[in-house]
Amino acid sequence: MVERKDLGSWMGGVPSDPDYVAGADLGLPAEGSGSVAPFWRRPVSVVIDWGLCVAISALFFQYDATANLVLFVVVNLLFMSLFGATPGQFVMRVRILPVRGRMPMPLRAVVRTGLMLLLIPAVVWNKDAQPLHDTAAGTAAVTV
Repeated sequence: MVERKDLGSWMGGVPSDPDYVAGADLGLPAEGSGSVAPFWRRPVSVVIDWGLCVAISALFFQYDATANLVLFVVVNLLFMSLFGATPGQFVMRVRILPVRGRMPMPLRAVVRTGLMLLLIPAVVWNKDAQPLHDTAAGTAAVTV
């Protein structure tokens, strides 16, 4: 007779190796500079970036919702393309690095920002602690 434990369960989650280090498949170190950035730094950096965009929007565009979104996209594309990090990521000591493929950074920034705006790719993560928008862009958020 086949038992439930033989079939596995979707409730148990994805099978994983307890000794696996996040970022190992990407060639990133286990800890220190260049390792996968801790989870908490990422949403805090997005909140800082959004706050900056809202402040600029309030000063120049009467806190228009469309202006907030456009400013957020422009800040992400501009800073990611030129410096590899947004102002919030600079503050939180996070940098976005290319980890696969040969796409130029501005194109990676477009893919990453576009998918991040959809929200779902930003909350679905893989075993390397990479959200789907980073996976699609071929980037990883690392500590500085």
